[in-house]
Amino acid sequence: MERKDFEAWLDNISVTFLSLTDLQKNESLDHLISLSGAIQLRHLSNNLETLLKRDFLKLLPLELSFYLLKWLDPQTLLTCCLVSKQWNKVISACMEVWQTACRKLGWQIDDSVQDALHWKKVYLKAILRMKQLEDHKAFETSSLIGHSARVYALYYKDGLLCTGSDDLSAKLWDVSTGQCIYGIQTHTCAAVKFDEQKLVTGSFDNTVACWEWSSGTKTQHFRGHTGAVFSVDYNDELDILVSGSADFTVKVWALSTGVCLNTLTGHTEWVTKVVLQKCKVKSLMHSPGDYILLSADKYEIKIWPIGREINCKCLKTLTVSEDRSISLQPRLHFDGKYIVCSSAIGLYQWDFASYDIHR
Repeated sequence: MERKDFEAWLDNISVTFLSLTDLQKNESLDHLISLSGAIQLRHLSNNLETLLKRDFLKLLPLELSFYLLKWLDPQTLLTCCLVSKQWNKVISACMEVWQTACRKLGWQIDDSVQDALHWKKVYLKAILRMKQLEDHKAFETSSLIGHSARVYALYYKDGLLCTGSDDLSAKLWDVSTGQCIYGIQTHTCAAVKFDEQKLVTGSFDNTVACWEWSSGTKTQHFRGHTGAVFSVDYNDELDILVSGSADFTVKVWALSTGVCLNTLTGHTEWVTKVVLQKCKVKSLMHSPGDYILLSADKYEIKIWPIGREINCKCLKTLTVSEDRSISLQPRLHFDGKYIVCSSAIGLYQWDFASYDIHR
């Protein structure tokens, strides 16, 4: 059939086909398919996929694709990444999606990192670690054998772990090898902290002591508490040591002489944690560079200005429940910007500039 005659025939057939009902159109197509050979069927198969399946993620502008992706949960997005290389490229480039996913896991988002792939990797690592935690496979465990009684005190720093025990000794361990580097005969330790030269211990005998690693000798003894000392911290630059006790007080000592500079009162429970740290933010009550002391009991965290030992007054008292229905645990961290403490129901984070609960 000539091209001109074919086009006229095709136009006539098209007009007739459009006038048919849907059922008649289907029957017509079925009849044509039954008359088709392999070449026609292959042609039909190739074109049907293009007509029926549209890759909207590929066809849409990138901004619209990102807007649609924001409605999907992270696990669905990860499944979508497996559809094709193009889908994986578009989804991995949507920074807001992955930042939101990280934020929902409790991650602190650094807006200076404008790299979507970075945040996707952060999310994947976090999900993997959470799965490992659930399966009890997140960490390798080993036992450090050496104490002959209960171990009450632990302090970790730079690959070294200090342990204080009921057997009247403290030991320093290399965590990577499990070897004991130093062993010192002490009192019963309830708290320990160390550096390269010395070890400071708080004891159930109501005292604090400072020991020299190399010789094992006691270089200073701090007497004054009337209850067990549960926590100690110190700063060589200030020549100050602080201690929290079961007598409801915090004492500030001269580290080099052992003289008590001040006794801070106001707690109504055992003081189980003290932290001495330099402030990094400004507020009405402190400036960057000021040294701050945090002391915590079962229900409250008190903030004190170190450096004003005479007439030192509590700057602020932080609580998580006015009726004391939620108790704090002796897990307190302060980096100069944020205070983090664990409780019976979870973690609390305060903004140190405003003293507001951040999350």
